[in-house]
Amino acid sequence: MSRPRARSAALVTGLALLLGSTALVAPEPAAAQVQQGGVVKRIIVKGNERIEPSTVISYLPIQVGDTVDSAKADLALKALFRTDLFSDVKIDYQDGDLIVTVVENPIINRVLFEGNSSLKEDKLKDEVSVRPRGIFTRTKVQSDVARILELYRRSGRISATVTPQIVELPQKRVDLIFKIDEGPKTGILRVNFLGNKAFSDNDLRGVVVTEQSHWYKFFSSEANYDPDRLEYDKEQLRKFYRNRGYYDFRVISAVAELAPDKNGFVVTYTIDEGPEYKFGKISVETELQKLNPGILQALVPIHTGEIYQDKRLEDATDALTFAAGAAGFAFVDVRPRFTAHRDTKTIDVVFDVKEGPRVYIGRIDIVGNTQTLDYVIRREMNVTEGDAYNRALVDRSKQQIKALGFFKDVDITETPGSAPDRTNLQVKVTEQPTGELTFSAGYSSIDQLVLDVGFAQHNFRGRGQDLRARVSWGSISKQVDLSFTEPRFGGRDLALGTDIYYYDYDLSQFSAYRSKSLGANVRVSFPMSLNSRGSALYTLRTDNVSLDPSLCDPTLGLVSFAICNERGSFLTSLAGYGWRLDRRNDAINPSRGFFISVNQDFAGLGGDVRYVRTEGQTGWYHGFSKDFILSVTGEAGFVGGWGGDHVRINDRFYKGGNDFRGFQTAGIGPRDLSFGRSDALGGKAYAIGSVELTVPTFLPEQYGIKAALFTDFGTLGLLDPVDKLTPVPVDPNDLTQGFKKDANGSFILAPNPDIKDDLSLRASAGISIFWKSPMGPLRFDLSAVLAKQPYDKTEAFRFSTATRF
Repeated sequence: MSRPRARSAALVTGLALLLGSTALVAPEPAAAQVQQGGVVKRIIVKGNERIEPSTVISYLPIQVGDTVDSAKADLALKALFRTDLFSDVKIDYQDGDLIVTVVENPIINRVLFEGNSSLKEDKLKDEVSVRPRGIFTRTKVQSDVARILELYRRSGRISATVTPQIVELPQKRVDLIFKIDEGPKTGILRVNFLGNKAFSDNDLRGVVVTEQSHWYKFFSSEANYDPDRLEYDKEQLRKFYRNRGYYDFRVISAVAELAPDKNGFVVTYTIDEGPEYKFGKISVETELQKLNPGILQALVPIHTGEIYQDKRLEDATDALTFAAGAAGFAFVDVRPRFTAHRDTKTIDVVFDVKEGPRVYIGRIDIVGNTQTLDYVIRREMNVTEGDAYNRALVDRSKQQIKALGFFKDVDITETPGSAPDRTNLQVKVTEQPTGELTFSAGYSSIDQLVLDVGFAQHNFRGRGQDLRARVSWGSISKQVDLSFTEPRFGGRDLALGTDIYYYDYDLSQFSAYRSKSLGANVRVSFPMSLNSRGSALYTLRTDNVSLDPSLCDPTLGLVSFAICNERGSFLTSLAGYGWRLDRRNDAINPSRGFFISVNQDFAGLGGDVRYVRTEGQTGWYHGFSKDFILSVTGEAGFVGGWGGDHVRINDRFYKGGNDFRGFQTAGIGPRDLSFGRSDALGGKAYAIGSVELTVPTFLPEQYGIKAALFTDFGTLGLLDPVDKLTPVPVDPNDLTQGFKKDANGSFILAPNPDIKDDLSLRASAGISIFWKSPMGPLRFDLSAVLAKQPYDKTEAFRFSTATRF
């Protein structure tokens, strides 16, 4: 921003107020010139320009008629300086007149910034304390200069300088200009570690926040030097080692040295790892008669011989606190005591369970919720007003509120209650957007041109309800979905939802037919334990399978008879149930834990279709570091008809594409190869496993690019005997003679040797790249097939919307 023009050479004076110069040092209050006191008959104010004399007199602790001496005059002097209205004050007493001479501080007309490019002006204005129409004082300017320098220091510009300047204007006004020389960015040339043996430098660089500067990290704020960050890094290193058995670990020093050419810092952490410890004897002691130490010890999730971890101790403390609370002891204090045996490298832990002070919850206040209604938050609390205070239940309440996904931050603090044995809880939340309006257009290797419009509100009307609508239109699939979920139906922990949908799949290039479905379902979900939920479902759906009748002429052999035999409309009335156990540490990007889910559907409660379908899924996750996370997942399913019904083609399983990388959509499983065709028929049973290891891409996290090595393996097959039949020609070598017919004029059917159906192993391996692009999350799969059948349809490359990011 350019410097404001001077209105008049006589009125404008530029003063360079350099830090440390006398120009910016506030003058010492002048001593009051009162040699001999007396009674004040008049108070005379001099030097004031904007401020009325009566206003100045009102600040004085001396009034007409008071007796003044040097001490009272000194108090008056200090009182006027405390107003910040004056840069200088003198007080004289002459023949009954108290003469107050003031020099007014100017009023700030504008606050301007020059030379700032890396920090926006709006951010600087928010940080400084001086404001237009405020009073100019040197003390405030000094403080604001220090604050601006602190901002630049935290952004990695250690050599930045700030020079405040003023431009005097008429009527005792000034323009205040902060002239900034940002200087070069001071990066981190290297992050070194001394004393580490168990973990490499690269391992520890992934633990600390401070990052080495690289050309591709221009978006990262952690690749700049910040002294405060070193203290945080020391704590991160301590947590890392203490959670891996190194009980004696300590950081000896953390030093940042400026390179000779001043182009960056070299940060060196000197550490003492100490030996690796394991848990020794684990015991529980308590003086509470109604608590059995043996039962409590069985609940401790730690066993002798396991690697020592601070986190395990925290989990054990919470488990014992919760168990004691469930047994009626809400006021317990669980404290672990340690005995380190350095000769055996073991640590004995004794959990001392004592009765704590009796405290009850007086009031629960919800603050910060501008959209979400109070009761939506309160129903996630495991404690209510009047309950005994239980820290474990309060912590769990905090986690449940955060799990809603409605809030950026959740904090529960204790405030003094109305009595010594009462405490109030303040639940402070910070709302975040919960609505989504999406529109995308793109090209997929599966669907070619795809248009997608979606709306979702996960906190509809602030009541925690979930409302979604989506329309997706592609050359292969067309979908319309409308969904609504009430998470606490009837005020209970019972999620009730409904879905209405229309699907149109044109699978002519994969399986020669087109399928349309119109349906609706009602679903309910309910808790069965702390980490598991049950579900129930009812679906009513009509399906229509169609294809050109001329393609079904058996003399032409254009389409598989097994597909032609599936034409028509069918009504499905289906009821199902499910169970899911989820012990993952994160539902979206897990790095620890496992999950198991089982679902079973029964079709035939009315309608035209009768089958039983059972599916199961499981997954296990283990993170070696934030960049290397191993996941092992598997799924299997079986569907079989009952009451003499067979499984129709659109109720079978189709795998490939995103379900089995390296193979096309419906690329594996039974297939009709008659007359040179290759029609996928689907299968009644499947089993697929996947092993995936995320690996670092060495790209800035802001790019949103992740990668994973994978291998997929499994099988798909089994058809009903009726689905393997085909019309038989009179002479198989001469199709012009027509096909055999029975006495009723129907074609005679016989097993078709060209229908391939087996459960042989398929396998592939490759790399998946996930990109959180501006167009939405995308996934790119590069695959090599390791095992297949000759009739399978493979693909080496695929890109699509990511299923998990």
